[in-house]
Amino acid sequence: MFYAFIDLLPILMLGSLALLLFSGLPVAILLAGIGVLFSLIGVMIGEMPLAALYNLPVRMLGSVAGGLIYPAVAMLLFMGVALEKSGIAGDLLRCLQLLLRRVPAGLTIAVTILGVILAPAAGLIGASVVTLALIAMPTMMGAGYRPSLASGSVAAAGTIGIILPPAVMLFFLANQFRVPVGQMFLATLIPGAALVGGYLCYYVANGILRPVQAPEGQDLVPQSALAWVLLMLRGMVMPVGLVFLVLGSIIFAWATPSQSGAIGAAGALVLMLVNGRLTWRLFLETIETTAVMVAMVFFIIMAASVFSYPFHYFSGDDVILDALTSLSIGPWGMLALIIGIIFILGFFIDWIEITVITLPLFAPVLAGLDFSAHVGDAALVKVWMATLVALTLQTSFLTPPFGFALFFLKGAAPPGVAMSDIYRGVVPIVMIQLTVIGLVFILPLMSVWLPGKLL
Repeated sequence: MFYAFIDLLPILMLGSLALLLFSGLPVAILLAGIGVLFSLIGVMIGEMPLAALYNLPVRMLGSVAGGLIYPAVAMLLFMGVALEKSGIAGDLLRCLQLLLRRVPAGLTIAVTILGVILAPAAGLIGASVVTLALIAMPTMMGAGYRPSLASGSVAAAGTIGIILPPAVMLFFLANQFRVPVGQMFLATLIPGAALVGGYLCYYVANGILRPVQAPEGQDLVPQSALAWVLLMLRGMVMPVGLVFLVLGSIIFAWATPSQSGAIGAAGALVLMLVNGRLTWRLFLETIETTAVMVAMVFFIIMAASVFSYPFHYFSGDDVILDALTSLSIGPWGMLALIIGIIFILGFFIDWIEITVITLPLFAPVLAGLDFSAHVGDAALVKVWMATLVALTLQTSFLTPPFGFALFFLKGAAPPGVAMSDIYRGVVPIVMIQLTVIGLVFILPLMSVWLPGKLL
């Protein structure tokens, strides 16, 4: 009976975490607290030696000290925060609004493109959605857009960035699936383009069938050719060029991820200086916001290492593996089950918790699934799986009624936008996302063709 209790410890750990997630306490506090508590239980029952407790602080520090991707994460977050706080992101939206003013539903297209360009700012879903809502929603509502269409386009744009390079989440997925960052970046380009294409077709069709009555961007038209050139150079060419420089330096191996992140951070400061917005106060505010976001991410990573230590010590990996393999549902059923669990988790928690807690639990199971015949190259199976996980997370954040990105959007939207408007607006977006996920399931070449060319 005593040995049966020891075997139950990993299950009790997972159960405690699942229940306490609804308590409202910070996830990092829960992870670290449960890890320490069950380590002490292991010591009390004689299953874990007292000396093993010294490994907890060592694992906390080691979880971030040895990660080669983490410096890039901090600097890319700084780049995104700097572009947003300095108003350069707003300038970019105005440039896009001006260029697309004669296109049906041009503002929705502009917001989507803005979300693609600001992918580095999509470090945390809540921050990304709120940022775009504050920048774009007042303009769209003032231009006569329906609240549902405006909400849907902002929600889609706020989450598309997490799956497009050089988004921070792709660094973590590449690390968890043990694939090169460059391959992870390339894997999401075609699925991401399919998503953006689906969004734009939907917006244009909406604009044709239900045109906006208010004029769009007429007051933004420059009065001279020189004003045109300066506006496009400062508001569009330079920030877009910076993002492509960061992306290209990683994909083509011109620089390491950390070096590319440094290029992005330095380039953002240069853009602020060129635009005349680099002040000491704004610089400190950007540093402070970035530090808070980085601390939040790293705290969760360190806390997850504390949680995982007793979980691995009590053979929790074997418990999960035995439980899943006993289902006898085949590799397709197993992959669908894991993707479904990740989808449900995305209703309630951000991607960082899922990638550092859930994916390591499923890693042994996923490693044992053989899809080499379906994918066409055994070396790219992990890239395909990582792409499916990325697309699934992005969809779960928007799925009514639980998608937690929707509640961030409601909090940042103008007063006239109701929750029912947001739900109506995201339903077509979610349908487009589910279609793309199905296509990547059926046609893995969508995600592995470009990485295959790199190999």
